[in-house]
Amino acid sequence: MAKGGGDEEFYLRYYVGHKGKFGHEFLEFEFRPDGKLRYANNSNYKNDTMIRKEVFVSPSVVREAKRIIEESEIMKEDDVNWPKPDHIGRQELEIVMGNEHISFATSKIGSLVDIQTSNDPEGLRIFYYLVQCDR
Repeated sequence: MAKGGGDEEFYLRYYVGHKGKFGHEFLEFEFRPDGKLRYANNSNYKNDTMIRKEVFVSPSVVREAKRIIEESEIMKEDDVNWPKPDHIGRQELEIVMGNEHISFATSKIGSLVDIQTSNDPEGLRIFYYLVQCDR
């Protein structure tokens, strides 16, 4: 796992996507164990092609990502009461920080109303704002 920006392990992956009229459309990014940031965006709308980018990030970028995650307190959450992925789409978030590892999967969130009407509005709100910040 990446250890830049501190001495503890760090990995982050976020995915949001769906399969529909234009095929499998998604956005995904990850901080890989070797310090590489990978980004992919696939949309077949108007025959667009997949966009893939890779860069190595500095230790200060890793520190800032870790700070944002720590301040969000997402590592304390549980997705058991979140909406399950469905035909509308899915979101996934996986984080390793130190010896903590979390992995979430939920449906796409269309608006804050979706959060407010969920079985865990507080936890889902933390997830929503964190992924908005990360994207």
